[in-house]
Amino acid sequence: MNGAVLPPSLVEMATRQVRAEVLSGEREPGERIGEEALCARLGTSRAPVREALRLLAQEGLIEHLPRRGFRVAVWSETDILQLFELRRVLERHAIESAFPLAAEGDPLHAVRTALEDMRAADAAEDLFERDNAHRRFHAAIVALAGNRQLDLAYEPILLKLQLPMARNLRTEARIAQRRNGVRRHAELLAALETGDAAHASAALLRHGERAYLDLDIR
Repeated sequence: MNGAVLPPSLVEMATRQVRAEVLSGEREPGERIGEEALCARLGTSRAPVREALRLLAQEGLIEHLPRRGFRVAVWSETDILQLFELRRVLERHAIESAFPLAAEGDPLHAVRTALEDMRAADAAEDLFERDNAHRRFHAAIVALAGNRQLDLAYEPILLKLQLPMARNLRTEARIAQRRNGVRRHAELLAALETGDAAHASAALLRHGERAYLDLDIR
């Protein structure tokens, strides 16, 4: 029935399941996502599954191919490098706009909370929640500027980078040490806490958010 309101829990369940499979590497870039198979596995009708896939396509994690259904998004190396560069420009602008930070209260509270969530999820080996906290950490940095339009411009870039960022953290954990990703973000928070915009911007440059992606970085 057109205009029917879907149960949020069913859409959320399907969205979370597919997002977790993509971000964990269980589904590879370019892999087809069959609606019928997904419905059968989740025990739901097609409507919430289709809505979940539509939402994930908006995030850039999957893509819709006309008359061929959905597949995990395929990003070229150039796409990924350009998105990371845009993210870096916006984060640097946010820091330069936000500093000096307000003296009252704790302006870094949201950044600090996201880092603690990331640390807790990492200790629990909950990669899905760690990735969510990771995105909140970077969104909180940009939010320091108090610029709504900047937040709106940053959000789709951060969503499109979900997969390469998650892949970087997973590869880092496998090659180096699992907690290196948390440590890198703690170092970035420490740089923000100095109150020095130049120091914080320099910390962003050496953050290592794409060090394990095997990209041709010139």
